[in-house]
Amino acid sequence: MKLNFKIKIGLAVFGVFMAYFFFFAPPFKFPSGKIIAVVEGMPLRQISKVMKEERIIRSRFLFEMFVIMLGGEKGVLASNYLFEKPINSFHVAWRLIRWQHNLAPIKVVFPEGMTTREMAAVLSAKIQDFDEKKFLAIAEPKEGFLFPDTYLFFLDAAPDVIVGQLAANFQNKIKQVEEKIAESSHTLNEIITMASIIEKESLNGDERQIVSGILWKRISLGMPLQVDATFLYINGKASAELTKDDLNIDSPYNTYRNKGLPPGPINNPGLDAIVAALYPKDSPYLYYLHDKKGKVHYAKTFNEHVANKRKYL
Repeated sequence: MKLNFKIKIGLAVFGVFMAYFFFFAPPFKFPSGKIIAVVEGMPLRQISKVMKEERIIRSRFLFEMFVIMLGGEKGVLASNYLFEKPINSFHVAWRLIRWQHNLAPIKVVFPEGMTTREMAAVLSAKIQDFDEKKFLAIAEPKEGFLFPDTYLFFLDAAPDVIVGQLAANFQNKIKQVEEKIAESSHTLNEIITMASIIEKESLNGDERQIVSGILWKRISLGMPLQVDATFLYINGKASAELTKDDLNIDSPYNTYRNKGLPPGPINNPGLDAIVAALYPKDSPYLYYLHDKKGKVHYAKTFNEHVANKRKYL
């Protein structure tokens, strides 16, 4: 009698152990530190197959059952999931339903004056398998309106999500000067276009406001802007690299051939350059140049400007 009782107790304990082992224990060779990709549109059967093959779960049946119980097949959220330590099938299902990918965001810095193409290159260097082509298709029409700043992105951040964050930040920053923009005689596109030029044509706040005043004055006088910064956008050449042929390039962004502002921004300017475009400083000057050390030299007449070129360049 006592033997039968002990056998029953033993079987019960064994049963509990096996139930725990089957239902709750993670696989023995759980690959701690493994990142598993759950792609958009991947069916539950395929997800469970991948999880089983990668030794994340013991039972595909239990995993699928837990997923359905917690939120259904459509509740699984696409992402890259980091499994830093062993967990059971229920916990795996819970994480996929709750989008607990456990991936730390990465810091991405976009300096003022960066073009969308340069942004795409930075993102490609930071995010594995980043879709540059898709990013540029969405971002290039928004050139100038993607605010340069420090951002935190997840490793699986989609191009449209990233562009959305940059555009939302621009809208937030521009609120600081939106009343002044509304009061000005210029459109938002004109202000941002001028700011993008100022971003590359000058270095600091006071200087930028003087350069802003000079450029707006040239437009009011019907003069071409004749700024070299737009060639960085046209063909990637800086002032020292420009030739006479470059200055004759047939492009709406060539400010030597065309009067007024180019059709749109040539980069994504920061707030300092936007403020300079909005608050130009009046001066007697009509020309300026930077010497090899970056110091600015102003001139009232073209002859004075030519003399400065001979002296400082």
